[in-house]
Amino acid sequence: MATLLTLQQLRPSLSRAGTATLSQLHRRISRAMSVKVGDEIPSVDLFEETPANSVNSRDLCAGKKVLIFAVPGAFTPGCSKTHLPGYVSSADTIKSKGVSEIVCVSVNDPFVMSAWGQNQGTGEKVRMLADTNGDFTKALGLEQDLAVLGGLRSKRYSMVVDDGKITQLNVEPDGKGLSCSLADNTMAHL
Repeated sequence: MATLLTLQQLRPSLSRAGTATLSQLHRRISRAMSVKVGDEIPSVDLFEETPANSVNSRDLCAGKKVLIFAVPGAFTPGCSKTHLPGYVSSADTIKSKGVSEIVCVSVNDPFVMSAWGQNQGTGEKVRMLADTNGDFTKALGLEQDLAVLGGLRSKRYSMVVDDGKITQLNVEPDGKGLSCSLADNTMAHL
């Protein structure tokens, strides 16, 4: 997933660097980069139901087509009223188009994700995976700082991963909106 940056892309991070440490500079530069269509899905452990049940993202997507969508937070209004319910109600149609699994990811703990899934009736339709420290979100370059929700959160997006390669990526322009990452819009491009 190597990405080359031009000097023009690096200049804002370098000018702010001042006396920053190398690791601080690396974090600033990494924020400017995000995955794109054609990239491999990163290999990061997510968690389902409990901290004892890890699910590796790369293993999850090996040899099949997986639709992954992320939300800024479980139980938040837009996520609970629109984003997740759209995927739950469209699950059969999505799976009829060759998608093996639908996965919802959020920077939360696995207990919260499990409770939210039960609250929303996800059942066997949508797997609820917790990105406990935001490692998956950061590896994708799709993190955002939402202090009102506790700090590091995922941007709202949807992606289709076919045998480990990203074939569709829809990131909300402001990271939070409800447009291109909704189930209907993602299905239209399957």
